[in-house]
Amino acid sequence: MIAVALIVLGAAFLIYEAFSPGAFLVIPGTVMIILGIIGSVYPDIMMSWWSPVIAVVIAVPVTVLTVKAYQRLAVPGPPETTVTESLIGKQGTVTSGTKPGTLKGKVKIGSEIWSADSEEELETGTPVVVVKSEGVHIFVRRLTEE
Repeated sequence: MIAVALIVLGAAFLIYEAFSPGAFLVIPGTVMIILGIIGSVYPDIMMSWWSPVIAVVIAVPVTVLTVKAYQRLAVPGPPETTVTESLIGKQGTVTSGTKPGTLKGKVKIGSEIWSADSEEELETGTPVVVVKSEGVHIFVRRLTEE
């Protein structure tokens, strides 16, 4: 009975991991399934001192293999952050009208939307260029064709 419960619980862990990767439930799920299979074949082992020893012997290589697999699946890369100074000279589009002296305006640059101020009132849809930045907001001017 314990062996079947371990197999079912281990399978549930693996199914959860399949739908929510990164929870690292592969390790306990795999250990439980293997212990359940061993317990089905040799039921007396489940209640002996061998059970925790077998669990550790299974857990160590499963842990190493799981970590290696996750490293291959999700290669770490540099963090993706935007420094406001790097936006100077970039072009964007006003998504929410700007008014001088306020930060209620919004400008889309690439896929990001920034709070924006401008020297003149700019309507939604106006193409703009970033002229300076301060903190987490930018100052823009109308993009003129020169």
